[in-house]
Amino acid sequence: MNPGKWAGRRPAPRAGHSGIGVGAIAADRNNSRAWWLWPLVFLCLLASCGYHVGGRADLVPKTIVTIGVPAFTNPTTRYKLSDWLPEAISKEFIASSRFRVTDASRADAVLKGSVLNYTSNATLFDQKTGLATSVEVHFAIQVTLTERTTGKVLFSRPRIDWTDSYEIPIQQGQYFDESDAALDRASKRVAQQVVSAILNNF
Repeated sequence: MNPGKWAGRRPAPRAGHSGIGVGAIAADRNNSRAWWLWPLVFLCLLASCGYHVGGRADLVPKTIVTIGVPAFTNPTTRYKLSDWLPEAISKEFIASSRFRVTDASRADAVLKGSVLNYTSNATLFDQKTGLATSVEVHFAIQVTLTERTTGKVLFSRPRIDWTDSYEIPIQQGQYFDESDAALDRASKRVAQQVVSAILNNF
């Protein structure tokens, strides 16, 4: 047999064997596992540089323990919003945050608000009576959270708009005004939005 004939040739892989070495398989596995580690490394680097993920930091100082929510100023005809909104916000603070709600005169921070405007428009009418059966309401508010002793602004939203609609049931010619109930529900939803924005720094 001439040994030169087979020089430089690699033996053919056996049946059922891919011909890839064990070391290559391990390397491939390590590479496939490593790709998802990079986001973690990136986040660690951001944290070490002082960055944080937006929407997670509570910028309200830890010294703020109590919050007062006085009645909102309200130049509109829906005067009940002056009380419904701060009442709903107070309840949301109690239910969803570390803060306690107390009288604004002795609270650590005070959330003041204003109703900027209010509009109401019928969108559907009963064909027989001509009375409105669906109404769309829109109002806008402004809120500012300040530290009571220093006057430092901790949170501010110059305008928060809210639009909602409600149905008006008409039974045997009787007309039921559902606007108060609808605005009460809207006040609770706006309260959730306001408190969430303060807690999550949106």
